[in-house]
Amino acid sequence: MTAFARRARATAARMHPELSLVSFTLLAHLEFQGGCRATDLAAHYTLDKSTISRQVGALERAGLVERRLDPADHRVHVLHLTERGIEVLAQVGDARRVAFRERLAEWSGPDLERFAEYLLRYNAAASGADAGVE
Repeated sequence: MTAFARRARATAARMHPELSLVSFTLLAHLEFQGGCRATDLAAHYTLDKSTISRQVGALERAGLVERRLDPADHRVHVLHLTERGIEVLAQVGDARRVAFRERLAEWSGPDLERFAEYLLRYNAAASGADAGVE
């Protein structure tokens, strides 16, 4: 698992020089959610608010994320991807898919099916374990 994590961080750095694995993860979450508050990111990833603040600040400075007033509550800012953020996230996503296809090109259909089943099982177990962490 440690080797997998190291490889994921190194791959993220090669995919786009501005995006760390954490940055990519945050951008992907913002895209999936259609925007959210920084406190929501901190809660979702069980990270300290100051950690999220530093990460979001870097993404804002890179022009990938912007803050907008919540139309329902003008006291709250919601984070959204900028057009550039959407483009960069799409580029990285495309590059990741190409890399996965290359790595798995020689795997048989049954091997891919088992791998997918194991990943689903692992993620389900991780989600259950993460639910108890607060």
